[in-house]
Amino acid sequence: MMPPEEYVNETDVSIGLMLQCFRFSAALMSEMGLQQPFDRREEYMARENLIVRFFGIACLAASLLICSGCIKPKFTLFPDASEPLKEFTLQGAGQEKILIIPINGFISDNPKDTPFRRRPSMVQEIVSQLKKAEKDQDIKAVILKIDSPGGSVTASDLLYHEITRFKERAKVGLVAVMMDVSASGGYYIALPADLIFAHPTTITGSVGVVFLRPNVSGLLGKIGVEMDIDKSGKNKDMGSPFRQPTEEERQIMQNVIDDLAGRFLTLVTHHRRLTADAKADVASARIYTADEALRLGLVDRIGYLDDTIAKTTQIAGLPEKSKVIVYRRTEYPDDNLYNTNTGKPEMPEIHLLDLGLAESLPPFRSGFYYLWLPGRTD
Repeated sequence: MMPPEEYVNETDVSIGLMLQCFRFSAALMSEMGLQQPFDRREEYMARENLIVRFFGIACLAASLLICSGCIKPKFTLFPDASEPLKEFTLQGAGQEKILIIPINGFISDNPKDTPFRRRPSMVQEIVSQLKKAEKDQDIKAVILKIDSPGGSVTASDLLYHEITRFKERAKVGLVAVMMDVSASGGYYIALPADLIFAHPTTITGSVGVVFLRPNVSGLLGKIGVEMDIDKSGKNKDMGSPFRQPTEEERQIMQNVIDDLAGRFLTLVTHHRRLTADAKADVASARIYTADEALRLGLVDRIGYLDDTIAKTTQIAGLPEKSKVIVYRRTEYPDDNLYNTNTGKPEMPEIHLLDLGLAESLPPFRSGFYYLWLPGRTD
């Protein structure tokens, strides 16, 4: 017979805990037996046997409980994002709070698969934090700490949309601070902010679109391989990696690129109120230093993270030394403002052959991107 639902607990059983039990038992038996005088060896051996029997009974009882369904063990061999987000204080005190949301790396709405785990997409992770913040009436301001070269067009637009809606619903101050790189899609998602800070060495800009596609037609020709394609219309296989595009196809692709770039530039003009000259310069899709971005009006101020926090505190009408928090799935020792992790410390990824190429290539599929390609994508 199953116990009532309120007595059914989900038990988190880890391999590490079991190993610790074995180590403890072995150490205890060693202390009680092998390190004792010879004339008392039999007494301690008897105690050792008792401990072994007790441990065996405990394991048997646990097995019976698992089999009967009274407990539901959850084996966590590799860290993931299944743990709920929790609030951690980085500095300050008081009831009213400023939330920092780190946004790092390639912007995508696809989860990242590795050999042993699946990590949530950036869009999923950021939206989860926004939803949690919206429910907390004590959060008076949010700082988006951005270090991203951009990502896919749709993922960047999704984040922009979710951040805009959060700002409208929560009615809190919203400030963006750009760190190493906040270019293309990384700048796109900063646009809803009331104030945009740039670190003195930030690279930003790259307001434009790229269409990325592999082209293996030359390689296939060298090895004598051809790809036969039957299609319903002349442009059905447009963008195929197995042949060169026609002039008509190039023009079609360019029209799509111009349309998506136009949307980006329109949003920049709407949020930043650029002059005609500044708009023409930004439309070239070039990158800018922090000083250049400030001159053009792409950012409002240049400063460090503590400068951003001080200004955000002022905008939100909060007292100095107000509480600054983050959402994480686990606690970190000696945590501070520069920790960008939200989940548990991860195991290093296993590479059978690593020539450094993985770090130089963005995690992209063929498609359209608000992305500055040389930027970091980890």
